[in-house]
Amino acid sequence: MSRRRKAVKRIPNADPRYNSQLVSQLINIVMKSGKKTVAQNIVYGAFERVSEKIGKGDPVDLLLGALENARPRLEVKSRRVGGATYQVPVELSYERQQSLAFRWLVSAASARKGTVMREALAQEIIDAYNNTGVVVKKKEDTHRMAQANRAFAHLRW
Repeated sequence: MSRRRKAVKRIPNADPRYNSQLVSQLINIVMKSGKKTVAQNIVYGAFERVSEKIGKGDPVDLLLGALENARPRLEVKSRRVGGATYQVPVELSYERQQSLAFRWLVSAASARKGTVMREALAQEIIDAYNNTGVVVKKKEDTHRMAQANRAFAHLRW
């Protein structure tokens, strides 16, 4: 961590098809080894599949609904006090909530074996939109862990 100055938050450019910074952020997280066109094809294919299966509205709105169900509000951080390590619950900023939700979506989609990435990503978005699936379970586990350790909330820094 730099001691000189605060890091400037860079906002990604909007994607060409949906003109949305949210979709652009998802594309950047899906991207591996700088292959942006491959990542765009995966995300756009997943959006087409999502709008086919759910059948209503803009895929960006569906992604927003899925993110709303997948974003964690709390997490635990390790804090060392007098030789003991405590899991201290902390509230998350909106940017951290968003990035965790995106990361969890993409990692859950890539963990689905036997399916193409665009299909897996579409299924994860649908599951998160319906408030089911791996990502929502991970959010609930994170909240449960924070709830269990709320006795150590006074150690927050």
